[in-house]
Amino acid sequence: MSEPVWIGVDLGTQSVRALAVDDAGHTVAGAARPLRGHRDGPRHEQEPAAWWALAADALAELAAGLDGRPVGAVAVCATSGTVLLTGRDGVPSTPGLMYDDARAGTLAAEAQEAGAKLWARLGYRMQPSWALPKLLWWRDRGLLTGARLAHQPDVVAAALVGHPVASDSSHALKTGYDLVEERWPAEVLAGLDVDPAVLPEVVRPGTVLGEVCQVAAARTGVPAGTPVVAGMTDGCAAQLAAGALGVGEWNSVLGTTLTLKGVSAALPRDPTGAVYSHRAPHGDLWLPGGASSTGAGAVRALFPDADLEALTARAARVRAVPTCYPLVGPGERFPFVAPEARGFLDGNPLAVSGDDQATAFAAVCLGVAHLERLAFEVLAGAGADVGGPVAFTGGATRNAWWNQLRCDVLGVQVRLPANPEPALGMAVLAAGALGGDVPGAARRLVRVRHTLEPDPARTAALTPGYHALVAEFVRRGWLDARFAAGGG
Repeated sequence: MSEPVWIGVDLGTQSVRALAVDDAGHTVAGAARPLRGHRDGPRHEQEPAAWWALAADALAELAAGLDGRPVGAVAVCATSGTVLLTGRDGVPSTPGLMYDDARAGTLAAEAQEAGAKLWARLGYRMQPSWALPKLLWWRDRGLLTGARLAHQPDVVAAALVGHPVASDSSHALKTGYDLVEERWPAEVLAGLDVDPAVLPEVVRPGTVLGEVCQVAAARTGVPAGTPVVAGMTDGCAAQLAAGALGVGEWNSVLGTTLTLKGVSAALPRDPTGAVYSHRAPHGDLWLPGGASSTGAGAVRALFPDADLEALTARAARVRAVPTCYPLVGPGERFPFVAPEARGFLDGNPLAVSGDDQATAFAAVCLGVAHLERLAFEVLAGAGADVGGPVAFTGGATRNAWWNQLRCDVLGVQVRLPANPEPALGMAVLAAGALGGDVPGAARRLVRVRHTLEPDPARTAALTPGYHALVAEFVRRGWLDARFAAGGG
């Protein structure tokens, strides 16, 4: 009999991706479907029916490429903070309010005040686009009577098994789930006039939610009886796909923005709210991290028509690199929380002239690397285990010079995974859940295409520029002075 394949499904912002891999991490089949939403000012919605329809189409195409191979299990990840209301029968009754929908932003203060002690114990602050303020928005419109809140992946998992399912604690974090006591905080909900009956049962990631039913099997081609495993948010899924599952290991995702996710033995606590933690799907461990407003999006914004390969070659020869904070929009979320923050280059508002683009490009790339180092300093200060190795993922990893620059700034070994997409992370979770060993599944399924080592001399040479940027953050009042040179 053939060895089973493991299926991961990723409900992203713009597409649904399904991936099947074997027990050595080789891709057996994959399929994707485009996903569209509707934006209107602070509102961002998607239709839950589309999540299932497109996931089912992708799974059907994938299953057709399996040539009858058995499926060990399937798991689903989705965007963090995306929620909807359903009836008690699990049928959606509202659109999905997406992870960045900020219509309930004014209610975040109420949610924060009601649960301030709990949020402080969990190490974060309630944010405007999180799911709990959205629940309060529905409360104020009288929509909670007879309703049940669901998270984005619950729609697909419920369709696969044929009945409503429990949410996983990873997606439930931004709805206010207490990850320490592993329960909904009844006292906080009472203060917010929310009936706990509105909220779903919650289980840990990796818990078997049920089996693929006959109706779903006919629709998708995934065999009936296949276990359906509770997933995690897309950020955590990407961390699993990067293989960063040991204490002190991290995944740094550099795409439009910079996101860090790692593993810590203790729950970090950051009173500023820049850092928050998920529970790991293995052991009594935590997955702390944060998402910056800064990242490779600055390259696209500041050098829209540039030949990036040629610009990189020129930037590599620049020796005097000015201090740069490459934030192209207003406000920062991580490694510090500063709504008033604005980008700058050599002390001036962030802008690039046509005279010396190479120097500006070098400054932007180094600025991102310095911000990444500061992020690790902040995480360590909050009590997280750091030290590496670090896995680099995201679109910016296509730039080999930037990868090495970031490696040298951090001064730690860097791994470049071969296939760091969230769908692979869900395949890892599916395999690990059925085998009882998630890290072991990651060791089998995650493949590393390249490893970088830092140059100690280069790390030392880049450190004064790092301290200069941190000092500027402190001077502007965005960062606590303890992170200035010698204090972080």
